[in-house]
Amino acid sequence: MADGADATSDRPDDLAWFTDVVREHSTALVRYFARRGPRQDAEDLAADVFVTAWRRRDDVPRDAALPWLYRTAGFTLANHRRKIVDLPVDEVPEAGTARVADDPELSALFDAELRGALASVGERDRQILLLHAWEGLDGEELAAVLGISRSGADAALSRARKRLREAWGERLSF
Repeated sequence: MADGADATSDRPDDLAWFTDVVREHSTALVRYFARRGPRQDAEDLAADVFVTAWRRRDDVPRDAALPWLYRTAGFTLANHRRKIVDLPVDEVPEAGTARVADDPELSALFDAELRGALASVGERDRQILLLHAWEGLDGEELAAVLGISRSGADAALSRARKRLREAWGERLSF
């Protein structure tokens, strides 16, 4: 290699670090994707995140890899959802309820009223609530995934909880 070559590829500890990251966090990432999209794509999407982690290994915080992986997983899932999927006309649902039944993230929330309340809080609040409830993130990890400060993440979680409580209360008041 020339003297100006990328020094990243010359670090022998990178492979050991990456192997540990994959071993430690692969199950969490596969579960993350399985709860948010088609289960058959979960392992492939997790692999895409690890490819990105390897390619950008200098950007991954060594002491907080999981929040970085979850943040990258969010971008990976958004890109996956934007892909065009051919759907035969006879499989197009007549109403929105069929789509909810196929969505693992929503179908796992078995109560219809809670599903409605969660749907009414907005995408960002829903993301924050699910990262906290399902992935067990709070504090610094939640802040890292959201790309904001710790106090910002705490405030965002508090606001999301408040909006969910209000939405839940409104649904039960009629």
